Amino acid sequence: MDARLFPAWLERSRAEYAKDLVTAGQTPEDAYRLSAESTARSFPSGRPRAGHMVFDVVDDAGATIGYLWIGPDASGDAGAWWIWDIEIDADKRGRGFGRMAMVLGEEYARAQGAHTLGLSVFGFNTGARGLYESLGYETTSVKMLKRLD
Repeated sequence: MDARLFPAWLERSRAEYAKDLVTAGQTPEDAYRLSAESTARSFPSGRPRAGHMVFDVVDDAGATIGYLWIGPDASGDAGAWWIWDIEIDADKRGRGFGRMAMVLGEEYARAQGAHTLGLSVFGFNTGARGLYESLGYETTSVKMLKRLD
């Protein structure tokens, strides 16, 4: 990703995460706080932590239509990597761009010495879950919530 565009991307990513947290049941205040804390941990000084990369996803015409953030996971195992975030513009979804970004992300992680690649997905994101399952990702944990009001 072009370094000049990184600050705007970082704000977009933070806002999208907060929105997803609200959809998953957090209050807007808690979602904003959690998103800001996560952003500060992941991007000290507004730059990715060592080993992390944010790639633009581009269409056939070279237009940026999304992004992929990938890097080592938080376990301390240098071979355990994580898809921290992936987003394809809503009007470009369903055309294979997300799948190609994931495959290229796998190749990049493998070239960096990764032996595993994990990710988290919100339960409501059925389209992404279907994509990840079709690529061979397996469910390793499930978090559930029941609304009582």
